[in-house]
Amino acid sequence: MGTAVIKTFAGQGVTASEILVEVHLANGLPGFQLVGMAETSVKEARERVRSALVNSGFEFPAKRITVNLAPADIPKYGGRFDLPIAVGIMVAAGYINDSCLQNHSFIGELSLNGEVRPITGIVPVLMAAAHQDSALVFPGQNDVEASIVSNAKRLPCFDLTSIYHHLSGEQPLKPGRPMPQNTANENHHQWDDIIGQHQAKRALIIAAAGAHNLLMVGPPGTGKSLLAGRMLSLLPNISEKDALEVASLHSIKGLPVQHDRFFRPPFRSPHHTSSAVSLTGGGSHPTPGEISLAHNGVLFLDELPEFGRKALDVLREPLETGDVNIARAASHVCYPAKFQLVAAMNPSPTGDIDDNRMSPQQQLNYLNRLSGPFLDRIDIQVEVPKLKEFELSHGTTSSKDSFESARLQVNTARQIQLDRQGKVNAHLSPNELAHFCNPTPKDLAFLQSAAKHLNLSMRVFHRTLKVARTLADIAQEPRVNQVHIAEALGYRALDNLIRQLTAS
Repeated sequence: MGTAVIKTFAGQGVTASEILVEVHLANGLPGFQLVGMAETSVKEARERVRSALVNSGFEFPAKRITVNLAPADIPKYGGRFDLPIAVGIMVAAGYINDSCLQNHSFIGELSLNGEVRPITGIVPVLMAAAHQDSALVFPGQNDVEASIVSNAKRLPCFDLTSIYHHLSGEQPLKPGRPMPQNTANENHHQWDDIIGQHQAKRALIIAAAGAHNLLMVGPPGTGKSLLAGRMLSLLPNISEKDALEVASLHSIKGLPVQHDRFFRPPFRSPHHTSSAVSLTGGGSHPTPGEISLAHNGVLFLDELPEFGRKALDVLREPLETGDVNIARAASHVCYPAKFQLVAAMNPSPTGDIDDNRMSPQQQLNYLNRLSGPFLDRIDIQVEVPKLKEFELSHGTTSSKDSFESARLQVNTARQIQLDRQGKVNAHLSPNELAHFCNPTPKDLAFLQSAAKHLNLSMRVFHRTLKVARTLADIAQEPRVNQVHIAEALGYRALDNLIRQLTAS
């Protein structure tokens, strides 16, 4: 009787749990039994592995083969277990000495002719293998994506024969390619082509500086979408740790890795017909949704009221917690979703509130597609009005209003926040907010009085104070004062519009 134990990994959210592939060859009626909470696609490995071994020049053992995927309480799906099962059979059958498996792990799907096919989710697998100091043998077609995990021992392969030669010592596999250097010139989209809208540009700077959620309200053609597209250019690069988190989520989803944008925050812009599941993630084997693909970056929702109310309301919890928990009958995963929401909308179904084609009640019904609790989670609401004159240009832009000046303000304010509290202002807890804002009793009383007069919720009260803290950081002032609080209170454009329509 022959036995073998091969190490591999199963995908569980953004982590990869270690799986032991136990292979046992016994005398008796030839057969192939696969156990260990494996779904249909995994059980089909017996046919793929049989053909791959035979077509690679190996004799398939005419024995009773039992394969156990342990631990049995972790769901297994996909073709990623083909390669470790095949290697396990080769070891158990005596083709390979089991001493050659030391500090090796295997993953990959097999074709019928013995080629190793690529899989999704290779980045979290490599991170798990690197944590265990294990050399991972994986599909060669995944090597470009895998190169971003620089600290992993990577052994890309293309067929079973090359793996046999490697393990038998005849011809070792070559290490994976190094990560390509970013030689692309970064092309920042500026806002010189956007005429006017100084208040909206100011709001964009504040939102970028403190990672605040932003909503722009205005008639069609006033530059809302253009301004939202400039947000990404204002943001600084993310750290390698955060970039690997983003890459892991994209890898699980099967999206290609862009090496020239590895350290740039992601920008996702789903269409307003997107469902709640497509935004949050899900499926029988839950995969990341748009909010997780925008992790550490920006989620832009254009034509906000056109999204289904249910689709928007499912964003409420992730906006608070920074993650999304997806529970299914057979599995439960938690994906990170710490994104910055940027949204744009028209103030009425016809596009403008001054065209006299809609009654106040019809306009209010349109705005009520957005729930109050959802709007409470948006820190900055700014009006993007129609220009009074049909201008083709705005003349010369002063250095104070230039895009380069805006980027400098954002980077400086971000650095102040990281040095002071280790995080951006939008992520401050209530206790941290009280400590780091530290307004005088007079300034705090001003904010409390304004909040009572405007009937603000406690959540909006805290978020207004966070915006005021960012305004103080942009001005490089250590304490939040009444000027910052007053400006922060002014960024509630949609709330003011709803109050006007309700009053009328």
